[in-house]
Amino acid sequence: MKTRADTITLEMERPKLRDALLDQRILLVVIIIGLVLVTGTINPKFFGTNNIISIFQSIAVGGLLTMGMAMLLLSGGLDLAIGRIMALSGCIMSILITGGTMQTASAIDDVLSVAGSDTPGYTSIPVAIMIAMAVSVGCGALNGLIVAKTRCTPLIITLGMSGAYLGLALLLSGGKYLAFRLAFEPLRVARVGEVIPVTLFIFIALVVFTWFLVNRTKYGRRIVSIGGNEENARLSGIKVDKYKIITYAISGMFCGIASILQASRLDSVTAAGADGYELTALTAAIIGGVTFAGGKGTISGAFLGMLFMGVLANSMNILGVSSYVQYMVNGLIIVAAVSISNIDNIRKKYG
Repeated sequence: MKTRADTITLEMERPKLRDALLDQRILLVVIIIGLVLVTGTINPKFFGTNNIISIFQSIAVGGLLTMGMAMLLLSGGLDLAIGRIMALSGCIMSILITGGTMQTASAIDDVLSVAGSDTPGYTSIPVAIMIAMAVSVGCGALNGLIVAKTRCTPLIITLGMSGAYLGLALLLSGGKYLAFRLAFEPLRVARVGEVIPVTLFIFIALVVFTWFLVNRTKYGRRIVSIGGNEENARLSGIKVDKYKIITYAISGMFCGIASILQASRLDSVTAAGADGYELTALTAAIIGGVTFAGGKGTISGAFLGMLFMGVLANSMNILGVSSYVQYMVNGLIIVAAVSISNIDNIRKKYG
């Protein structure tokens, strides 16, 4: 026989259970597992070790940008220039390392001839990386400074800055592919236990770092407060502009690291080579439960959102889905993600 205490306990547990079932992270895990099982059943090659590693490698670059985008969204911000910052960083690294050696990237012979070229660079690889990283962080901080001081919509500001960074990258590269002359080949081939790529460890380590930064530091609590209610945060003594600029700068840092990983994979860069990454990062974060409204969402959810997109893309390739259909699916995912992020507002409006 149920006592009154049992009834009260049950009523208290029901909302918790409902909230857990509605948690987008749990839904994503279920969807990802279902997608993996269906694809693997149809084509067992999906379960191959090389394919699993390939999935994580393919999401590493976009995943780092997603971490930065998630932090910005949590703080009430947004940056549509992250892809262009990443490309600009790559162009600067290539010019400093190779002296501006061009690469057609159209034939293996061209790549080999460029790799063996004696064209001198301007600096060593470590110095080039530091300069490119400084540029990336500076570009992110500049975006944050303009957004914070003008109080303008981040969407418009960063969209305009995206064009500025593209123009600068085009001026530096001449609109052509720039080579790295296998400068990052050691990073590409490095393995832990001769199986797991080092680049994958770098990606996972930075995801953990982002999670810790947001969930276990005063900085993380304050950017979430700013995203939840900027005016209240300001009145409570939080230096809103300072934290906004720092968050944009951290996002720029992720862009710089992503450009290094991209260079290790492709051995070349072009001014427009990272176009679309900002949309991928935004979609992944929103799928993972981070909202446009700010102050709501999790880093783990953003990671799962990126993982879902990587598994889906790999599944469609493994199953031989037409590239035209893939474009359509990706478009529908973006619409669904934005709709889901606005579901709370819809509930409030229609009761």
